[in-house]
Amino acid sequence: MESRDARIDKYLWTVRIYKTRSQAAEACKKGKVLIAEIPVKPSRIVKPGDIIIVRKLPVIHTYRVKELLDRRVSARLVADYLEDLTPEEELDKLKKDHITIVFRRDRGAGRPTKKERRRIDKLKDKI
Repeated sequence: MESRDARIDKYLWTVRIYKTRSQAAEACKKGKVLIAEIPVKPSRIVKPGDIIIVRKLPVIHTYRVKELLDRRVSARLVADYLEDLTPEEELDKLKKDHITIVFRRDRGAGRPTKKERRRIDKLKDKI
């Protein structure tokens, strides 16, 4: 099952961090995946021993690559290929009530413009 090299987007999908490979690639493009504190492109090659940081807000997950994979594995086998180094303080954030933000628009203001929509999306990503 071991492969010589693996792309970061494919690896994140095979170890079930993301449901689809395209979601993993999109997270890389948005700068939510880091290796050695540096944002990576989806095509970045992963090696055993690499520390991967995945920002899935509100939690910042940290993983160490144990082995590389050719195919997606069952959830039970993920621990053989990936070590979760996420601190307890980060995991506790999942237990807290989620922060909800309501974006309010004045009555009669109509739909947001493209520029306003981008600003709203940017604010949502920061949360």
